Amino acid sequence: MNNMQRRKIINGTVLVLSTAAAMIGLVMLTWILGDVAIKGASAINWDFFTQLPSPPGDEGGGLANAIVGTLLMTVVATLISVPFGVMAGTYLSEFGRQTALGSTARFVADILVSAPSIVIGVFVYLLVVKTMGNFSGWAGAIALSIIMLPVITRTTEEMLRMVPKEMRESALALGAPYWKMLVQVIYRCAMTGMITGIMLAVARVAGETAPLLFTSLNSPYWMQSMNEPMANMTVALFNYAMSPYDDWHAKAWGMAFLITMSVLVVTIITRISLHKRS
Repeated sequence: MNNMQRRKIINGTVLVLSTAAAMIGLVMLTWILGDVAIKGASAINWDFFTQLPSPPGDEGGGLANAIVGTLLMTVVATLISVPFGVMAGTYLSEFGRQTALGSTARFVADILVSAPSIVIGVFVYLLVVKTMGNFSGWAGAIALSIIMLPVITRTTEEMLRMVPKEMRESALALGAPYWKMLVQVIYRCAMTGMITGIMLAVARVAGETAPLLFTSLNSPYWMQSMNEPMANMTVALFNYAMSPYDDWHAKAWGMAFLITMSVLVVTIITRISLHKRS
């Protein structure tokens, strides 16, 4: 057996094993999604979106406050993280490629991307919750924004780097100030990729539970302000799944279905946008 035949055999073996592993993962994913869809869809009704949670042991009610709380904290976290993430990514791409500050910021962003979310939750608990003296929606939004920030930063940097340097040189040669070239030329070219990074960051935090346990906690009531504990779907899902009540278990499946579908829709839209850009 010569070297070429040996390489073909190894290549074929690895290809078969990789295909088998991918098929196993696909089957497991389909099984999980199907189970969540079957058990969760049956718990979805009008009251689920419009009513407050029922007292422990009582049937009925809904999770309107948790849905609104999750949406509100996600929107606030996005409003916090997007400006800082875009500015940081712009600095790393345009000014900090070879500087010590740029290398340090890039290193910290890479660490934060893979940092356990519970560590970020504990950090915000010590920094915000202990300082304010109470759990709050603001603390939850800050924790989510810290998780989103490195994703937006690194995606923005990579998208801006993909813009050909000739476009920068052409705009500057026409007499455009650097800031105008950046806003009207570079950002426009990289806009699709930057929005993709933001959507990926939103999908990243949509199912986070651990940081909210330490920051926003939970509440069975409508919120009066973001300075108090705020209901959210992920913590409510955790509490309902751990309860001994069948009705709460059904609602936990409903929340799992709603969160899964939301993340799936955001991910699909992101992939389609990225594919079109490619």
